[in-house]
Amino acid sequence: MPTRHRLLAALVAACWGLNFLAIDASLQHFPPFFLVALRFALIAVPTVLLVPFPRVPVRWLVGYGLGFGTFQFLFLYWGMAAGMPAGLSSLVLQASAPFTVLLAGVLLGHRLTPRAGVGVLVAVVGLAVVGWQRLEGPAAFWPFVLVLAGALAWAFGNLCTAQARAPEPLHLTLWMAVVPPLPMLALSLVVEGPGRIADSLTTWDSPDTVPAVIGLAYTILVGTVLGSGIWTWLMARHPAGVVAPFSMLVPVVGMSAAWVALGETVSRGEAAGAALVVTGVLVATRPPRRAPAAVSAPDPRPQAARAG
Repeated sequence: MPTRHRLLAALVAACWGLNFLAIDASLQHFPPFFLVALRFALIAVPTVLLVPFPRVPVRWLVGYGLGFGTFQFLFLYWGMAAGMPAGLSSLVLQASAPFTVLLAGVLLGHRLTPRAGVGVLVAVVGLAVVGWQRLEGPAAFWPFVLVLAGALAWAFGNLCTAQARAPEPLHLTLWMAVVPPLPMLALSLVVEGPGRIADSLTTWDSPDTVPAVIGLAYTILVGTVLGSGIWTWLMARHPAGVVAPFSMLVPVVGMSAAWVALGETVSRGEAAGAALVVTGVLVATRPPRRAPAAVSAPDPRPQAARAG
């Protein structure tokens, strides 16, 4: 993977790390299931009108939209609304990386290098430590499980993206947004109710309205269009198991930003688990050492003989 592509993957990690602050702000005003539907509906409408349909099989587009778009954010928003802190959510969601590597090996036959295997194992141990720290009661553990389910859904979305091999990755990213709005709106109407949806759309004088709208704009323009567009472009050019581990850098930004902006703190055990996750991604994505080029022995023949 070229250095330029690694830098792009790191940029996506930074965009997605700050995305958790934006989601937290939006959840203060909008109900979670409706927020998912609204987020993708605002992308889907101009996409259908202006963007050509991506040249990929429909099954991979639908799979990407269900995994990455629908179920990932359904469980993520649900978990955060249920009490999962924004910083820890940014960490737990990165279980998508080891999930992707393992699923790519099982379902697609991708070869897992020993270095990547060690890195994934270290990251999984780190996530297990964080989960163990959340076992203080159902109120703390249930949101953790929800966000972890979102990570698994993201992994399936990664595999669909890799299989699609879209020649225009941005088109695929934008058309993916067409899948979530209708099922999420139906779920919101059943679970959250029309009254709660109407309140979120008509109550504009509350102090949380402006941050919620700014957060929604960030998740659409930066988190989805820019971040997911670059991510899809990378997934189309490299094996899923090579790109996916970079997502484990997201909590470095997410937890730091949540500490600065929201005053979130973590226990020593959660900090140790986060350190293991970061170590795992560094091990898994470190390029192998190149063998030194062999130096050929000089030709002992005279120059005239060599020319002949």
